Amino acid sequence: MSAWTEDELHRISAAQEVDIAPVRSNGELRRPTPIWIVRAGSDVYVRAAYGANKGWHGVARTSRQARLRVGSVDKDVTVEDADQAVLDAVDAAYREKYGRRYAQIVDLITDPEHRATTLRLQPQHAA
Repeated sequence: MSAWTEDELHRISAAQEVDIAPVRSNGELRRPTPIWIVRAGSDVYVRAAYGANKGWHGVARTSRQARLRVGSVDKDVTVEDADQAVLDAVDAAYREKYGRRYAQIVDLITDPEHRATTLRLQPQHAA
């Protein structure tokens, strides 16, 4: 079950880039990094263009928390490794959203090495 609203999913889908600021081990946010994001079904996914566990990706995988900002959507999210079963759908979403304009980059981030960096982002609920 997705905690994203349809409006948030629409805004995320329409954005070319979003800013992600993972939570560091000391609880502070790392500087925001612009990344590509895709929607597959009612979930959102990101990949590390420069490889697993580097930069923002490494911090996010360690803390399992980040802040996502796109336009008026500003959400604290839980970060989890994506289920292998969704990787083909995530590939298709990258090709649909970015493939026409950035075909070579999309070919790179849909290769096996980059597929393995796929993270699912879920909004955190306020307590």
